[in-house]
Amino acid sequence: MAPSPEQVTAALATVNDPEIRRPITELDMVKSVDITPDGLVRVGIYLTVAGCPMRDRITRDVTEAVTRVGGVAGVQVELDVMSTEQRKTLQTKLRGNRGPEKEIPFAKPGSLTRVFAVASGKGGVGKSSVTVNLAAAMAADGLKVGVVDADIYGHSVPRMLGVSERPTKVEDMIMPPVAHDIKVISVGMFKPEGNSAVVWRGPMLDRALHQFLADVYWGDLDILLMDLPPGTGDIAISVAQRMPTAEILVVTTPQMASAEVAERAGSIAAQTHQQIAGVIENMAWLPCPHCDERISVFGEGGGQTVADALTRTLGTRVPLLGQVPIDMRLREGGDEGKPLVLTDPDAPAAAELRRIAEGLSRRSSSLKGMQLGLAPTGRG
Repeated sequence: MAPSPEQVTAALATVNDPEIRRPITELDMVKSVDITPDGLVRVGIYLTVAGCPMRDRITRDVTEAVTRVGGVAGVQVELDVMSTEQRKTLQTKLRGNRGPEKEIPFAKPGSLTRVFAVASGKGGVGKSSVTVNLAAAMAADGLKVGVVDADIYGHSVPRMLGVSERPTKVEDMIMPPVAHDIKVISVGMFKPEGNSAVVWRGPMLDRALHQFLADVYWGDLDILLMDLPPGTGDIAISVAQRMPTAEILVVTTPQMASAEVAERAGSIAAQTHQQIAGVIENMAWLPCPHCDERISVFGEGGGQTVADALTRTLGTRVPLLGQVPIDMRLREGGDEGKPLVLTDPDAPAAAELRRIAEGLSRRSSSLKGMQLGLAPTGRG
């Protein structure tokens, strides 16, 4: 007995668009469903754009979902492309029927997304490696996580997460690629040439940051991590202006010279009135391969020094969140696009990063800037 259209539609409702991560039935991507008496099901699917990079996966997922319905003898998937009007309708739906205005959802008073801006005083301290592994650990724990590679000149997040495809656009809305259940966007995805340099000044950097935050469809995120460039330049200032509720994570090494520069990067919070979530000391020590000794390759105490100095500067306690030991596999995982917290979660460096991620995830969100819906009663 052939299946009913309702049964096939119910099966299609279990198929999510790989980029938008919502059911294709909800996104009006199902064009048609035709069922022959002998059980052959023809499904018409609208792709958001011509040449959609996810066309093969969508075809496979639809075929598998419909095949599981009782009475189905075969499945044929026919692909079409949305019209301009259909894409505009989809864009409006994804923005909550608010129209095409471009606002940063994370900066709105009612946003429940925790935003962490990962900063460092200088390059080479492993800031991007820390960002990527924190994101992967949080996503592995079931949180909805996004990463903005805001290090415009030194972008490296796509490689570290193994992302090679370009983002898809629905009208002027950008669908971020997904890797390891993490949504990610980077200027490296838009460059016409492979490893060419980005030569931009302040206004262009600010515009790029705004587009990453406002034009990208992030959906409902629990956590957004922003990998900032080293120092206190244009991007750090733009983040403070556009995302004043973003919490700063300062990454440093034990070396005193690195700690002094990291302290300057963190002290920007005193001028921008941002909160510092804490300090992470990377490359804290090297486990001896022959014994249980810890070899202090870059010295000791830099992370605690930064935390104590920022505590004095800001007048509020800034904690040392953790000390991540040196591990060759952390670097190798970054080169291969496979975060260490996923490939070897029990490695000492991975375990420490997972512990830090868990602590950040469990912290209660501040009510600063949120509308509580309270009104005066008029009583004295």
